[in-house]
Amino acid sequence: MGLKLEYIEGQTPIEEDEKEGLKIKTISTKRDLDEFEQHNIEEAVHWIIGKKLAAQEIFSEQFICQLHKKMFGHVWDWAGKFRQTNKNIGIDKSQVSVALRQLCDDALYWIENQIYNPDEIAIRVKHRIVCIHCFPNGNGRHSRLLADIIIQKVFGGEVFSWGATNLYHADDSRTQYIAAMRLADKGDFGPLMAFSRG
Repeated sequence: MGLKLEYIEGQTPIEEDEKEGLKIKTISTKRDLDEFEQHNIEEAVHWIIGKKLAAQEIFSEQFICQLHKKMFGHVWDWAGKFRQTNKNIGIDKSQVSVALRQLCDDALYWIENQIYNPDEIAIRVKHRIVCIHCFPNGNGRHSRLLADIIIQKVFGGEVFSWGATNLYHADDSRTQYIAAMRLADKGDFGPLMAFSRG
């Protein structure tokens, strides 16, 4: 019995060959997958809590890939590895590494020169890494945890509330989140920043 998945608005479908990377073969439904992934993400959050991380370390390909692997590595064998296919969102797969390096350089420049306030730096990084879409799946959850790490470890601030809900399920909060992301696509980060603290 294969893995049968239904997607809600804004989610990236997992390709059939990517489904073969599922480590837990008893998972057959979206609900089962969500539960295993959420448990894995909670382990990643626990791993982060005690770590001291400098901006130079966070804004590196190594850390960004390591974080994704920590979040999804018990469930998917491709966790922490750049995607090998093009998706319904994101840049061409061949440009991921270059675009991520540019984002990391930009973020360090923003911090060093105080171009934006701490929340806006974290949110701009979160938005842009989703636009790059580094990994086969889990990019939204990865980007939100990365933003939390940036605001907490780099700036000593409080993590974001992200609408105080699980954005992985179709509801009003997810609709607001997707709308705010689309406005950020056009350069208006205000709604996404407001949502992140809502």
